[in-house]
Amino acid sequence: MKELKITSPAFKHNGMIPSKYTCDGDNISPPLNIGDVPKETVSLVLIMDDPDIPQFVKERFDIDIWDHWVVFNIPANVTTIFEGRNPPGIIGKNTQNKNVYTGPCPPDREHRYFFKVYALDTKLSISNNSKKQDVEKVMKDHIIAKGELIGLYKRQ
Repeated sequence: MKELKITSPAFKHNGMIPSKYTCDGDNISPPLNIGDVPKETVSLVLIMDDPDIPQFVKERFDIDIWDHWVVFNIPANVTTIFEGRNPPGIIGKNTQNKNVYTGPCPPDREHRYFFKVYALDTKLSISNNSKKQDVEKVMKDHIIAKGELIGLYKRQ
């Protein structure tokens, strides 16, 4: 599988996410840049999730990973996602059952937040009621490249 580049001018890979992009700040999405998109790409998918949620959250929501942002059918020529804006495309449902970005808000300790971008050889024929699991299921045989940016956050 080819590798995509996903970076942010707001934080480095494995660096701290500024509080501006969290529940302790403006709770807006950070700026992101996408590079090395294969020319055969038809659409992009962006997923932001947190695998470090505590056991009580896993049990309460019956989940293993908290989904913060799910966007699919992003045009293949999108290379910049501006601060506080959704990229063009369809915004799916996050764990809070909302079609929005929700920033880091760890209840216990420092968490890792994975910003994953996928290049697909198709557009997805699913609705904006789709959750991350629905998107992953439909896209799994269509991924031609993937990139990942990890940001860290701990509440003060």
